[in-house]
Amino acid sequence: MLGLRRAAAALLPLRAGFPAAAMSTLLVSQPRYAWLRELGLQEENPGVYNGRWGGRGQVVTTYCPANNEPIASVRQASLEDYEETVKKAKEAWKVWADVSLEMGKIFVEGVGEVQEYVDVCDYAVGLSRMIGGPILPSERPGHALIEQWNPVGLVGIITAFNFPVAVYGWNSAIAMICGNACLWKGAPTTSLISVAVTKIIAKVLEDNKVPGAICSLVCGGADIGTAMARDERMDLLSFTGSTKVGKQVALMVQERFGRSLLELGGNNAIIVFEDADLNLVIPSALFAAVGTAGQRCTTARRLFLHESIHDEVVTKLAKAYAQVRIGDPWDSDTLYGPLHTKEAVKMFLDAVEQAKQQGGSVVYGGKVINRPGNYVEPTIVTGLPHNSPIVHTETFAPILYVLKFKEEEEVFAWNNEVKQGLSSSIFTKDLGRIFRWLGPKGSDCGIVNVNIPTSGAEIGVFIYKLFPTGGEKHTGGGRESGSDSWKLYMRRST
Repeated sequence: MLGLRRAAAALLPLRAGFPAAAMSTLLVSQPRYAWLRELGLQEENPGVYNGRWGGRGQVVTTYCPANNEPIASVRQASLEDYEETVKKAKEAWKVWADVSLEMGKIFVEGVGEVQEYVDVCDYAVGLSRMIGGPILPSERPGHALIEQWNPVGLVGIITAFNFPVAVYGWNSAIAMICGNACLWKGAPTTSLISVAVTKIIAKVLEDNKVPGAICSLVCGGADIGTAMARDERMDLLSFTGSTKVGKQVALMVQERFGRSLLELGGNNAIIVFEDADLNLVIPSALFAAVGTAGQRCTTARRLFLHESIHDEVVTKLAKAYAQVRIGDPWDSDTLYGPLHTKEAVKMFLDAVEQAKQQGGSVVYGGKVINRPGNYVEPTIVTGLPHNSPIVHTETFAPILYVLKFKEEEEVFAWNNEVKQGLSSSIFTKDLGRIFRWLGPKGSDCGIVNVNIPTSGAEIGVFIYKLFPTGGEKHTGGGRESGSDSWKLYMRRST
């Protein structure tokens, strides 16, 4: 695991160069992106790893969201590749189980995500010495009761485009120290990242003469994901993605009485009371709403403002939005990058139009930015009722719906009325209100914040690894990384 930690650090992009391949139009062959070559990526890359690299499926090209130019391509897994890889992963697990325990985002966010993987490897190393159950005396003389924990076997990990490194790290590091083998399918649009990460892991495993299939990879689309969900050899399936697809995955896994870990969507809210410190509110709301261009599961999508401060906060927030530096993700001064795909841009425009049709007013943004790539303006919408259909719809884009409220009781209810229950936050100085917010009649979310944003808090959670992170209701109920979430990756007997 320490080897994986060092290897994960190697994912941090380097600026040194290789000469560009003659006449190539792919970014992987251009000097500016020479670090992709250092990660072992070529113009066409095999997308299957099970101890050996391969792939017999279709070739999928990955595009840069900042300019929509092709980066490189990955040959995806066929169903035959999937079958072969599952068999090898199950065989590799027999070896690993006996070992004793010991996306288009801006540059700074990409570095931070890789650091998450490094951190969770650190955490997992220590956690490996703390796994176990109690031993209690029995009422029968000469007997004892033991809670025995064993690995589940093969853990399937399906990750989303927005955190293509960290989410795999949260799952695989814990799964491995529990004695499991892993089979990873990343998002088809981030296959190059999956290949690059697996190349680093494969070297660590091979250098230590451990079967590479312990950390297998199958790049592919819905056909591979469906096969994983229905496969009884998949002892646990961890899925991170949309609520819609997560529901389909859960039903397929449950049909075979399998075990799943779901990390799905979030329609997250910030509530600002009249006594809040606005110098804290404005940057927090800005960060929560536009960080990663609104493409985090913990992004703030609803901002409830007490009616007495509504107009003041909207004015100050719009001024703050105007100062956000939008640009090339590789520029260290850039705070806001592109959306992931052209389809995401269309969803953004559709949501803005629906908001207008339902009575909302766009006070900032709302348009596509006239430049190459998938850039849209961070957007503020006011004037909608709290229960408008578009307000209750999670749109993976930088759209913030600003809503008025009068009383604590009503706004707590409005926070909870959406189907998802991932992250939430209030800004107030009232200690009584804070504890009501944390209590049984307060927020029903899995992450409950006070005077901090809805997003970003999860970074601190994962660095210190004391508490698990996840959500309730249509967010799926799954928990990853902290506290006793390791139990999800194991089976127990008494």
